[in-house]
Amino acid sequence: MKRILITNDDGFESPGLHALVEALRPLGHVTVVAPTLEKSACGHSLTLTRPLRFVEIDDDFFKLDDGTPTDCVYLSKYALFDERRPPDLVVSGINKGANMGEDITYSGTAAGAMEAVLQGIPGVAISQVCRNRCQNIDELGFELAKEAAYTICKKILEDGFPLGERKFLNINIPPVPPKECNGYKITKAGYRLYGNDAHMHRNPRGEEYYWLGLHPLEWIPDERMLCDFEAIKADCISITPVQLDLTSHGDIEKLEGWL
Repeated sequence: MKRILITNDDGFESPGLHALVEALRPLGHVTVVAPTLEKSACGHSLTLTRPLRFVEIDDDFFKLDDGTPTDCVYLSKYALFDERRPPDLVVSGINKGANMGEDITYSGTAAGAMEAVLQGIPGVAISQVCRNRCQNIDELGFELAKEAAYTICKKILEDGFPLGERKFLNINIPPVPPKECNGYKITKAGYRLYGNDAHMHRNPRGEEYYWLGLHPLEWIPDERMLCDFEAIKADCISITPVQLDLTSHGDIEKLEGWL
């Protein structure tokens, strides 16, 4: 039986996590290790300054108190699996909200898949896009995301992972029901537009504090319609191959000349 490790960055109680577990259980033995608290935008971070503890919630379902998605994958491989037989697949999600463009670098969801491929395990990150800030993810549901997760993970487990070392699949699901989806599209990561959405407030003692808000889902248009943002706009499921090598290889010779 295939062994699947599931994690996320929305915490162990997230409806998206439980939807993913339900979708993938028919494919193999599922183990869940998720953060105790929401870790959105934690990036690919490890916890090095305090101890971590597995807390068993149910059979093969643990929360990591108080870890990141990276911690969950890193520790699970060594603490919960036989060294000779690691998981066959790590799936991170289903995230509440998009992880497209440069947001991949912020994303704890993507980080779970990043850590998987660093450990030599195929990794997939899945995120459910919301149409706007007002759209309730619980009303939208996860049916399309569940269908996509099952289909793609089944193909990986049966036919093999389609990417090389230190590469993972970043999947974003459009905010539509399954019957309105226009299929799958292989995409590149787009260029997101960023602003500053920091809000200053004062506590009862007059001391300043800040809340960081969410940016509108805006991007630089892709004329060839090949990026993840454009795929979601067209109500397609976006599948982006992501590599961990961040080197700008095309600039090495130019930089040598400049120096």
